[in-house]
Amino acid sequence: MPARPPSGLFPGPSRPIYREPHPVNAGPLLAGIAAGVAWLALFGSLGRDLAGYAWWTILAAVSAWAVALVLTLIGDRGAAAGVALASGLGLSIAMAFVGGRWITTQDWPLW
Repeated sequence: MPARPPSGLFPGPSRPIYREPHPVNAGPLLAGIAAGVAWLALFGSLGRDLAGYAWWTILAAVSAWAVALVLTLIGDRGAAAGVALASGLGLSIAMAFVGGRWITTQDWPLW
């Protein structure tokens, strides 16, 4: 049984197609990740011990999130997502080290 041609009453596809008006591309995303990693590495290298490293990383992550917010408002959402992703991951790693020290020594290293 052959398929019937459409009647023309409902032109176009039968379901709506939703597309992002400004999609995030891989280039700006990777550039944002690289910038975030470099930013956290520069700030993290200023610390002389675990507490210093953790505080510098917290400062770097908060400032990177502020920059990501500004990038989002400007319209470069790919770079903003990359910066936020890298800073969130870097802050998670630093807090894992802080938590590990806290668990092993029973002493909170950030005070």
